[in-house]
Amino acid sequence: MIRTRFAPSPTGPLHLGHAYSAILAHDMARTGGGAFLLRIEDIDRARARPEWEALILEDLAWLGLAWDGPVMRQSERMDSYEAALDRLWDTGLLYPCTCSRRDIAEALAAPQEGAGPAMGPDGPVYPGTCRPATPPTGPRPETAHLRLDMGRAMARLGPAPWFEETGPAHAGRIPIDPATACAEIGDIVLARRDMGTSYHLSVVVDDAEQRITHVTRGEDLFEATRIHVILQRLLDLPTPLYHHHRLIRDEQGKRLAKRDDARAIRLYRAEGVPPPEIRRMVGL
Repeated sequence: MIRTRFAPSPTGPLHLGHAYSAILAHDMARTGGGAFLLRIEDIDRARARPEWEALILEDLAWLGLAWDGPVMRQSERMDSYEAALDRLWDTGLLYPCTCSRRDIAEALAAPQEGAGPAMGPDGPVYPGTCRPATPPTGPRPETAHLRLDMGRAMARLGPAPWFEETGPAHAGRIPIDPATACAEIGDIVLARRDMGTSYHLSVVVDDAEQRITHVTRGEDLFEATRIHVILQRLLDLPTPLYHHHRLIRDEQGKRLAKRDDARAIRLYRAEGVPPPEIRRMVGL
């Protein structure tokens, strides 16, 4: 059975881009006789607000999107993320990192031949300053940034992993080359000192817990999917089918963000715009 999800962060209002993504996931599930689930990604406790979550639920209901089962909240699932971190730590794939953003920027600013520093899904690829020659031992640090040793991770996986993509820009089987993963993704942070987890880790653990079969999201997250598939394989979790859809953009071609309040769903609601008109506005 098809199981899709919509997973917004309660850090601002939903806009037309969110509506497009949610409607696509909802309609895919309903057309296939499956389930549409809702997950609130609120691990960033400094920015998440209950009033934004309440507005998200109101906007989705107004759009006519009904979700199946209870709402999952990441803030209630820290034990699951810690278990995944323990597993990666125990297999020697994580290491603590004390580098600040400034430390990383200065390391990458050193004179080098050729182009500037490589940019990955999370920004500049980490230069490996804190990467140990051998895996650290002892208990997993609970109050430190923890990075994935990408070289060791890819060596553990063996044959190059892959995922299936159905989106308009990248349809087909997408391989993940080990050398490319090390050079273009690098040692990503999987646990932040102030959160205890990270987006990449939590989304993978949660998709498995909700038994998601089809992930529908914007094409701006396509590159991050390589990270997610690597983590799925390392944690022996299933890999869903991915569909990265086009982005909704403004008149200048810039993709919408939560700060684009002029296109917030709540304002269309207040102006009396009917839900079917929202579908037309996003090209559905």
